[in-house]
Amino acid sequence: MKVADLLLQRQQQWQELELLCDLVSNRRVASITAEKLSTFASLYRSACADLALADSYNLPPETVEYLHRLVGRAHSRLYRSRRFQFRAWFHVLVFDVPRRILCDGCVQFMFIFFYGTFLLSAYLAYETEMFPNYHVDIITQEQIWSLEEMYSTSVADERGFGAGGMAAGFYANHNTGIGLSCFVTGILIIPGLLVTLFNSAFLGATFGYMAREDVPMTDNFVEFVTAHGPFELTAIVLAAAAGLRLGIAWVKTNGLSRGASLRKSGVESMPIMGVSIVFFFLAALIEGFISPSTLPYNFKLTICITSAVFIIVYLIGFGLFKGERHAIR
Repeated sequence: MKVADLLLQRQQQWQELELLCDLVSNRRVASITAEKLSTFASLYRSACADLALADSYNLPPETVEYLHRLVGRAHSRLYRSRRFQFRAWFHVLVFDVPRRILCDGCVQFMFIFFYGTFLLSAYLAYETEMFPNYHVDIITQEQIWSLEEMYSTSVADERGFGAGGMAAGFYANHNTGIGLSCFVTGILIIPGLLVTLFNSAFLGATFGYMAREDVPMTDNFVEFVTAHGPFELTAIVLAAAAGLRLGIAWVKTNGLSRGASLRKSGVESMPIMGVSIVFFFLAALIEGFISPSTLPYNFKLTICITSAVFIIVYLIGFGLFKGERHAIR
């Protein structure tokens, strides 16, 4: 039998497949019987084979085009994405993600490493008698002059929505760049630790120096950095931890190949980096619209405290909530 005659005899199956496509499109998959779904899948595979024959034997373009459309339509119906399940995603974001982050050893280490270095560096820069030149060694004199000039006058201004949006975009780009540098270099472990160490020491020295009693622009600096500080610093920590998680996968494979270990570690790092991106975004919004605004300092302090409480409740409170922990080792 000629191929052309064979394909003509299959037209009845093509029409049946079209009817099933309409049925799947107009009704929920759960309401369609298993028999019809099995028939639909079988007809779809047959149509794919018919399309291959039609292409190979150079059948009329109309037939080939028809089969292309039919196969494409059936494919989109057979493999269409599931509907968004709000309850399932809510449970993942509110309980599973913070639990995984809280139980991740890389996150625990990076919190201690970053904030320990930050606080120590702030103390060394603040202590003028024992370490008079520490801030110059870390920040450099040129950057100190730039900081003093930047905060010599009040940063509060009555900016419009457009100016605030532009500032938020700038801060999102700048701050995310710091996080990405910690994440990317973290894959190499030692360079990642050094980059994170430098950023934490630099930020700590900046805070410590600007908090000195002999620095006249302390109030302006504190007023600006208070509101967005918790989200920004925590986002850097999480980005560094996500990079370190990938870096360890190169060394500690747990019996897997390096590729499989990296893929597994990538899945484990996704929630950490995802929360880091959200925190960077929130920090940029606050830094663009609230930190430089003329709002009272007590309001900015309230934003800071609220942000810190939110981070603690989300990462620790929900992380310790009921349910089996999925610890990452």
